[in-house]
Amino acid sequence: MANIRDVAKKAGVSVTTVSRVINEHPYVKQEKRLAVLMAMEEVGYVKNINAVHLSKGTTGMIGIVLPFIDHPYFASLLNGLAHEARVHQKKLVLFQTDYEIDHELEALELLRQKQLDGLIFCSRQCNWSVIEAYQSYGTIVMCEKMDERISYTFVDHYRIFQEALGYLKKKGYERIGYCIGRRSGSNSLARETAYRDFLVEKGQPFREEWIFDGCYDLEDGDSVVQQLQDLEKKPDALLVTSDHVAAGIMSAAGKRGIRIPEDLAVIGFDNHPIARMLSITTFDLPLEEMGRNLFRQVLSSDVSSTEISATLVERKTV
Repeated sequence: MANIRDVAKKAGVSVTTVSRVINEHPYVKQEKRLAVLMAMEEVGYVKNINAVHLSKGTTGMIGIVLPFIDHPYFASLLNGLAHEARVHQKKLVLFQTDYEIDHELEALELLRQKQLDGLIFCSRQCNWSVIEAYQSYGTIVMCEKMDERISYTFVDHYRIFQEALGYLKKKGYERIGYCIGRRSGSNSLARETAYRDFLVEKGQPFREEWIFDGCYDLEDGDSVVQQLQDLEKKPDALLVTSDHVAAGIMSAAGKRGIRIPEDLAVIGFDNHPIARMLSITTFDLPLEEMGRNLFRQVLSSDVSSTEISATLVERKTV
């Protein structure tokens, strides 16, 4: 395999000049640059990208840690991230973790090894103390509310849940439950805290059976309705943290003669196209905007925090 010495000999220039051309150094005479490029082609020289990264101290690659690529929520975030990556001429390295800690650690280790310039966590299973230990190896940005030591973009899920619960209460619904993907994440804990605080304020009991977890897609909506059917005392409204799950609930409810919103009110989240198509009352989360902001933060040397607002979109399911 040809090396830069072969290129230098063929072009009649120094090795230093060849190195400058390879690394796109601006101060090389045009005729020498052309001679080097022609020599590279003639001798079949292929640039060692790892050596280039080593010389520059950067890779141009940003790691994106997310549990699922095909989930609508994360797909929308990824669209925003990819858009901003193109603007800044960076490459994305995706780590689909399925919420397995080993996969998250793999991304962190690549940051430590300088294979990545930064990491964006769209969602995580790792404890923060584990991630925090890697901060000295590169920029890490989180998609949740953190503290002032790290950049993050977040949605105030406590406030949104409180707003949704108050809205349902105002509409006359008294027995409110909710559906969620998992109960262990920080955003999920904020939602549950909002739910419990609301019940205390209204003097209502907490019913564990009215919280449905493991809800990610359309098919899970059918499972929720089946569980509702088996309950002796049923909720008359559900907050559903995914429009696709809300759509699945609507479909399954219709097959079982459950009227929406007369028998069961439904509020979704994210305002995906399926919510518009089925006229689902939902919260509009500008997820692509969140993705773009996360990417800008990972490129910045300044620590910053950004709150993204969500807006209730009233339709026909409440």
